[in-house]
Amino acid sequence: MTHEAILNQLGYAPNEALSLQLSRIEENTGGYEKIIKHILDLHEALKTDESYVAMSNSNDYFKIKIDATSEISAGDAMEKINHFADKYKVNLQKVEGKPTYYILGFAA
Repeated sequence: MTHEAILNQLGYAPNEALSLQLSRIEENTGGYEKIIKHILDLHEALKTDESYVAMSNSNDYFKIKIDATSEISAGDAMEKINHFADKYKVNLQKVEGKPTYYILGFAA
């Protein structure tokens, strides 16, 4: 899958800077090629819960952001995130004090 296609699916307007950032995310994410499709599927699934997958501004990882305005939506988003992590054996790192998780890659 091309960088342009990935950026488009995540809602970004592709450009050189974003493509370079995506390259760094690829390098930092263990098993990237095997899980990128599942990351994009998770992004689509989270939209109904006011949540999404994006590229982090501060670290070269994808982040999962829960922006739900209700407890029910937030709970549904967490269920989807936990299912994703368990099913595909993906390591997530919680960002302290925020409803945000970094996708680190396959669990060792």
